[in-house]
Amino acid sequence: MDALPTGHTVRPPKLDDAETVLGLVQAYTTAVVGFADYTLDDVRDELTRPEFDPERDAWLVFDAAGAAVGYATADGKSGSDEVDVDVVSADPAVTDWLFARVLDRAREIGREGGHDKVAVDQCVYRDDVSLRARVGALGFQVATTFHRMRIDHAGAVPPPSPVAGLVLRQAVDEDVRRVVHEVWNASFAGQFGFVPKPYEAWHEKLDRKSIFDWSGMWLAELDGRPAGFLECTDQFADENCGYVGHLGVVAEARGRGVAKHLLRHAFSVDAGAGRVGTILHVDSNNPTPALGLYESVGMRPILVIDVWRGDFT
Repeated sequence: MDALPTGHTVRPPKLDDAETVLGLVQAYTTAVVGFADYTLDDVRDELTRPEFDPERDAWLVFDAAGAAVGYATADGKSGSDEVDVDVVSADPAVTDWLFARVLDRAREIGREGGHDKVAVDQCVYRDDVSLRARVGALGFQVATTFHRMRIDHAGAVPPPSPVAGLVLRQAVDEDVRRVVHEVWNASFAGQFGFVPKPYEAWHEKLDRKSIFDWSGMWLAELDGRPAGFLECTDQFADENCGYVGHLGVVAEARGRGVAKHLLRHAFSVDAGAGRVGTILHVDSNNPTPALGLYESVGMRPILVIDVWRGDFT
């Protein structure tokens, strides 16, 4: 689509637009899933993340009355051939116009990274019938599915039982962070959408997040060797829940109780902080049996999000 509806305007969003973007996205998610699945911290972190230039990578659309009616972003992944996009609008004409923009930008990002073709990913709530139809018409197909999992805490949760040879170290020091980064790259290698980052880029991305503090990062050592890591954030603080942003265990340490220990550690910390629950997302096509693991410790699925992928030249 070459033109917006009559009277509509578009410009790059600025940090001062965060509350405007928040209102638009919260209204959209409430209409689709029944609650406002977005926070002001989410907007601000999105607009200020490394490798992202709002002047080139984001669009904010207004109607003739000056109301925000569309928002979209395109986010490259460290020079890889993968680009994440996100299009939000209740107006089909605006949605189509924004998809044309993000796909053009995704192609540019791919060329800037030396790629002739890009894999473009758009997350879509399973309940979003309209958006599913639109991405399908553009040639996207479901590539994987994420389940949002939750466990509720009724009062204090005891620390996990010890695991022989397992020690947790908080990543408050540089040397621990560097080991966590190595474990992060190793444990997620081969998983959908994962692109390794050098230490400096990884550290900067986390350090910029308003919802993250290094005290929420833990390294697991098993028999004196790096075995896994746990990253906890405040992403769902608006629901008074803790959030496990990432949890990984290296292949040689799997099956020895490391992941369960880290999960139960997160539950205990969250409950001790007065949080009423813990939330995480899991890829149902994860090559490790992660979904079954989370269910085995009492977590339940509460939301389904499909990742639709399209290949574009």
